[in-house]
Amino acid sequence: MTTTNARPHVFLNAVSAISALGATGDDLRARLFADVDPMTLRVTDQYSPGRPLHLGCVPGNVVLPALDFAAPVHRSRNNALAWAAMLPLRSQVDDLIARFGKNRVALIVGTSTGGLDEGAHAADVYRRTGQFPEGFDYRMQELGDVAAFLARGIGIAGPAHSISTACSSGAKALASAARMLASGMVDAVVAGGVDALSAFTVAGFSALDAVSSERCNPLSANRHGINLGEAAAFFVMTRETGPVRLAGWGESQDAHHMSAPDPTGRGAISAMQQALDRARMTAAQVDYINLHGTATPHNDAMESLAVNTLFGDACAVSSTKPLTGHSLAAAGALEAAICWHVLYDNPDGKLPAHWWDGATDDTIARLQIAPPKAGLGRPAKAVLSNSFAFGGSNCALLFAAGESRNG
Repeated sequence: MTTTNARPHVFLNAVSAISALGATGDDLRARLFADVDPMTLRVTDQYSPGRPLHLGCVPGNVVLPALDFAAPVHRSRNNALAWAAMLPLRSQVDDLIARFGKNRVALIVGTSTGGLDEGAHAADVYRRTGQFPEGFDYRMQELGDVAAFLARGIGIAGPAHSISTACSSGAKALASAARMLASGMVDAVVAGGVDALSAFTVAGFSALDAVSSERCNPLSANRHGINLGEAAAFFVMTRETGPVRLAGWGESQDAHHMSAPDPTGRGAISAMQQALDRARMTAAQVDYINLHGTATPHNDAMESLAVNTLFGDACAVSSTKPLTGHSLAAAGALEAAICWHVLYDNPDGKLPAHWWDGATDDTIARLQIAPPKAGLGRPAKAVLSNSFAFGGSNCALLFAAGESRNG
């Protein structure tokens, strides 16, 4: 009898996401595959009084749920955003719990903001009055709070934890979920990421001189920095065949600089190569790459070099951050959701356009930038998503088509 050490496949059976692209899959697809720039960012000074910025805010017609059912410690906007994204998955999660038992279902959340907005408000009240506002609980700022809140709210009793590695957190949550499933520790994982906008994060990135006063412009010679955003995206992940498979993932750590990437791209290359190797794929088999694409001078130069080193300029690429803003710890999960929709029910292989001013930067490596109306003319088979964070925390996720859902 022949034995094999091959790990079981891991599938993304369902997804729910809320961001500047909308609160439903139909909204996301309509804007993601639009022929004309949908201009989804909002110009507002809500989080930067006196300084209007382009931000990836949840659309104004989307009302986040009240968390009256939860203990006061859990009533943060970050948790409300997470709960809004989780609600469409409740029936699938309930089914998994009924079939496998609540102890065999896990939860992993990438996050970095927690209850920052509530904490900043409480600190302001304390400065003015000498007392914290009634009902304020410091624990709502803990990064593990969202995992505890969601697990309790949806009835999960398996492992539940948060991952906080800045902008790679959401992607790493999916990689961690895949390892957990492959180990047999659990039978299903709800995994994703969430971060809500706050004045604290806007001020912090502004202090780093990383925030553009204009719409972000990835890969352009005229790029000046990021637009911040907010989002939540979650997946139901199992070993049971589904429409999209997490074929491979790779993680690396540059330790080059606290906030700047290693300009050689070695860590990014390592993460992407690991994803290819784990999936047993070659670079030529990848149809599309969703870039980290923040529009900062250093990130775009590094990522262009890394992608060109592995893929040349033959693979279509785009950054979707001009549509969503940079949603920090949620970015990797949101962009995984975007990749999921590229692979799902997309018979013509439509690709997300790279919305920019078209001003090529001749000082960075050349890439094949996806224009409006870009498509493969066939269903996509494999797509890659990059997430690169402070401290050189890199994660690349490689997705492949699972069950046929292309018409």
